[in-house]
Amino acid sequence: MRRTVLLCLLSVFTLWAKAQDSETAFNFLRLPVSAHVAALGGDNVSIDEDDASLVFHNPALINNVTDRTMNLNMMTYMQGTLTGSASYTRALGERSTWGIQGRFISFGEMKQTTYDHQETGTFRANDFALGGTFAYGLSEHLSGGITAKWAASYIGNYNSMAVAVDLGLHYFDEASQWGIGAVARNLGGQIKAYEDDFERIPLDLQLGVTKRLIGSPLRFSATLVRLNDWEYGIGKHVVLGADLLLTDQFYVAAGYNGMRASEMKINAGEDTSSHGAGLSLGAGMSLERLKLHVAYGKYHVSSTSLIINFSYTL
Repeated sequence: MRRTVLLCLLSVFTLWAKAQDSETAFNFLRLPVSAHVAALGGDNVSIDEDDASLVFHNPALINNVTDRTMNLNMMTYMQGTLTGSASYTRALGERSTWGIQGRFISFGEMKQTTYDHQETGTFRANDFALGGTFAYGLSEHLSGGITAKWAASYIGNYNSMAVAVDLGLHYFDEASQWGIGAVARNLGGQIKAYEDDFERIPLDLQLGVTKRLIGSPLRFSATLVRLNDWEYGIGKHVVLGADLLLTDQFYVAAGYNGMRASEMKINAGEDTSSHGAGLSLGAGMSLERLKLHVAYGKYHVSSTSLIINFSYTL
């Protein structure tokens, strides 16, 4: 069984696809769910924590989560938009863990117009995704995981559906405090198009490392994102983050995302500025049964975002 799971996980990294955000549907799947990941720049697949929200970023990380953990998350986004998610995790023997999760984004009510800008009423737009995760300890230091998910999008009278999987590996050595993660996110496609043309969903191949300095409260992370799309320079593929581990229960974190800083740049006359996009901050506490994480970042040109994670072990 271990050999079969490992071969399935590794095979995905031989796939190569090119996709831009403007050419993909279901782009809400790119938004961070974990506040800790959001604080570290918005992408991280290698951090080793008992944090149920990390399953949305690397399914192998669910193996670190305490049995029977319930997780609730919310994120402020554009004005009139509501987004949130939830998950539940259970241990399955000594080396396996399974979980279920769901997420949604509601864009609220919008005006419906004709081609010549005549208002004809209003419509609503909503996206949803439901998934199930299984992770297995392949060795003392290595875990593999898979999340299978179904997503649906409704825009007025139009709707679309997609199926996808996330495949992940995570290596962690406690003695050296090195963590390495590799993930293929959103490997799949639409099974129902809005109209006649099928669109891609946002495939993202990611590779990351995390290292805590021995005898120090500092921990650093570096993550390479969108490795399936090399239209951009290398700097835009790098996400950097740092944790200050104040105690075993409390941390503060900061990060920088080169891709987001580039995408959020706005031209104002002769000047171009990202207005702080790409920078993020956060903090969290982990008690015996209760965990709370918060983060601040910018994921849309019109507003900043606050992400809150709440987890409780039953």
